[in-house]
Amino acid sequence: MRNSFKYSARQDWDAISRALKPVYQAATVAEAEERFLEFAEEWGTKYPAVVKLWENAWAEFVPFQQFDREIRRIVCTTNAIESVNARIRKAVRARGHFPNEQAALKCVYLAVMALDPTGRGRARWTQRWKSALNAFDIAFNGRLSAHSD
Repeated sequence: MRNSFKYSARQDWDAISRALKPVYQAATVAEAEERFLEFAEEWGTKYPAVVKLWENAWAEFVPFQQFDREIRRIVCTTNAIESVNARIRKAVRARGHFPNEQAALKCVYLAVMALDPTGRGRARWTQRWKSALNAFDIAFNGRLSAHSD
């Protein structure tokens, strides 16, 4: 998605995002191809580079279609990771410099622990991931639950 935005005007980002959503949320490869053709028909004349980008990356995109929708949602989620990275960068930038590696690691540790000071975040996290964990367990034949008995 971000690469698609690189080749399009800011005022069209929301519309392009809505148009591409059916492509990457399609249940099958055939459905994704149909949705992509619809996207290309709608946006191909205004942003041919975006269509070309998706065509060139299609071979890397298609393997994700074999996974369950919940797995694809987790694999494509980057907001949580980016949020953690931003908090770590902010903490390190505020400190400026470190006398040794141990001090830097301590700063990173404290920044990560400050993300969930009450300790209740883990319970929320596991609730949001229940459907994905079930899908992973089914897709990978119990390899996730084999060690948790």
